[in-house]
Amino acid sequence: MKRIKVAFFAENLIDDFDGASRTVFQILNRIPSDEFEFMYFTAVPPQDGKRVKGEIFQFRSVSIPSNETYRMGLPYFSKAKMWAALDDFKPDVIHFTSPSPCATYAKKYGKERGVPVIAIYHTHFISYVKYYFRKMKFLTPFCEKLVCNIMRRYYNDLAKVYVPTGEIIRDLRHLARLKGDNLKLWQRGLDNQLFNPDKRDTAFIRQITGNTNPNILFASRLVWEKNLDALIKLYEYYQMKGDAVNFIIAGDGIAKKELQQKMPKAYFLNMVGHDELSRLYASADVFFFPSDTETYGNVVVEAMASGLPCVVADGGGPKSYIEHGTTGLLCEANDTEAYYEAITKILKDSELQNKISYNGLEFTKQLSWENLVEIYFDDLRRMARKTQPVSVQATLALQV
Repeated sequence: MKRIKVAFFAENLIDDFDGASRTVFQILNRIPSDEFEFMYFTAVPPQDGKRVKGEIFQFRSVSIPSNETYRMGLPYFSKAKMWAALDDFKPDVIHFTSPSPCATYAKKYGKERGVPVIAIYHTHFISYVKYYFRKMKFLTPFCEKLVCNIMRRYYNDLAKVYVPTGEIIRDLRHLARLKGDNLKLWQRGLDNQLFNPDKRDTAFIRQITGNTNPNILFASRLVWEKNLDALIKLYEYYQMKGDAVNFIIAGDGIAKKELQQKMPKAYFLNMVGHDELSRLYASADVFFFPSDTETYGNVVVEAMASGLPCVVADGGGPKSYIEHGTTGLLCEANDTEAYYEAITKILKDSELQNKISYNGLEFTKQLSWENLVEIYFDDLRRMARKTQPVSVQATLALQV
């Protein structure tokens, strides 16, 4: 049987780099190799001896000045070789992971050769603008309009765009004015064996803090678009109130140094592995996440699956699955007092705490990577059948 060939364009192929890469590798680690053959076009290939199934075409890259942990591919310098590699591979479907120069060339090749192009919508850049330009607010309206135009250019004519929540689909239709008929709701899965309440370990978390105070956990990349200003303000509010609580920050990024300066009594853990993170979720008392720029919010569902009550911003992806008072508590993104009251309510009301924990667990039991990945591969099968030419034998059989 001829295998379906997928040309996969990604700025980086590093597992666990961020939420987007973790989603990508849920697919890549489950490729039915008897049916599919992937070829990867990337600026940053897998590292530390990790591999992907398939040939890798690497092109030049440059670090992004505002965030040096990211590298942007420069496929322009490899266009001739890349086109030759694609022609030799003969993809049935092309997939790109983010709107970037790599995606531009993926789309261009797909259009020239009549190959369907798809994408998973990982990053809601429209909501990032207000944080990137928080010190130059007069530029915000212009830049938001520019980002919306970019979103339309990248996503409007794709065969399929996989979007994780209804909230983001509405934003793409109304804010970015995408046509919408190619937008498909495709949530995110979860490893319930990894993230679950059985990982609770009070001794482990006490080793970090050295005390028995309630623990407020924040886990994410430390970048300003995660609404870190709200985290700082909440910390300062607790200091003013004199409440004995611990702020535990799990993550790393360009904002870490400033956060440490403004939150001197918080516990910073850098990037932590999944096993350690699962114990943090299960052992803390409240998960606080004020980001309103999330496309989905993997960390929120991981916390819910660990039985940890969540207090999150009333915006972005989590708004689609957090039911206020039932599976978590929602607050206006920058309302410090509302966050404080919500966290205090959970810490003092064991009945509410148990209710939110139970309902969060029930919700996350529905999330299955196996089912989601199978939906993805089924779509690839349908698209490949539409693009593959009818064989001579099949034509003759139809004539008979």
